[in-house]
Amino acid sequence: MAQIAVMGAGSWGTAFALVLADAGNDVHMWGRRAELCEAISTTHQNPDYLPGIDLPHAITASDDPAVALAGAEVVVLAVPSQQLRANLEEWAEHIPADAVLVSLMKGVELRTHQRMSEVIAELTGAGPERIAVVSGPNLAREIALREPAASVVACADREVAERLQQLCHTAAFRPYTNLDVVGCELAGTTKNVIGLAVGVAVGLGYGDNSKASIITRGLAEAARLGMAMGADPVTFMGLAGMGDLVATCSSPLSRNRTFGEKLGQGMTVDEITAQTRQVAEGVKSCRSVSELAKMHGVEMPIVEHVAALVAGEMTPDELVEAMISRKAKSEQV
Repeated sequence: MAQIAVMGAGSWGTAFALVLADAGNDVHMWGRRAELCEAISTTHQNPDYLPGIDLPHAITASDDPAVALAGAEVVVLAVPSQQLRANLEEWAEHIPADAVLVSLMKGVELRTHQRMSEVIAELTGAGPERIAVVSGPNLAREIALREPAASVVACADREVAERLQQLCHTAAFRPYTNLDVVGCELAGTTKNVIGLAVGVAVGLGYGDNSKASIITRGLAEAARLGMAMGADPVTFMGLAGMGDLVATCSSPLSRNRTFGEKLGQGMTVDEITAQTRQVAEGVKSCRSVSELAKMHGVEMPIVEHVAALVAGEMTPDELVEAMISRKAKSEQV
């Protein structure tokens, strides 16, 4: 159906490449390490990030971005959010002028406080009709195992969203379209931070009531920020909002939930990072989301406390105490 470049050979980039190949597309991946790209192309597995899962033969990989991007009609960006700018500065000259750019990333850039679609627009000059976001309850390993799942494809241009929907619709993966790029991005970014908070509660030994309370109030925080930034509040009730939040906060497959658990058990950020191959995006984005909220006059106490915990300014016990001891108020405020 289309020639697609997937820039990033981590777990989610690889899983989404599998979805695209299952849908009948020709997929060329880019990865940093030549040996991993060779394994993907020749053994049809990604031994580092999705071991034991066979990939379609329609997927090839290269560590040369020019090779991966050559002739691409769609470019899927699947690198850690804080590395996007540096990567795009290198890749921009190789991206076909009419290619649609799809972000799988969930983060807000440090320092600039830009969403990933804004970074893409700045570095490539692409208009909103060429920039899309895929977001939802999509734990990579379950997607790669072809377990039934749904997601959202968001773009300001309805026809582009519908075209992308066709390109990633398979027997196991059901995408829905959405025009609210801002809401989908903010929901996906904030859920990573809430996932850390839930993990902390689990690591401290708290049960389902605590988890449910953090999830629900975290969703309220995300929706408040979204509305302040022009997003549709309904987005936060859907797959990119509640759906993604529940999956992240409930599953041991979630990097952010698992990272938070280890924080709750007393490990430091540096200790956890040293033993983890993959990036927990919430660790990087919690500060930028907290700062973004303050810029828009939005109160996000859970996000603020997680940022303080990650910065070493608060202990896990103090985080929970700070959330519970806040002044009582109406749920609608």
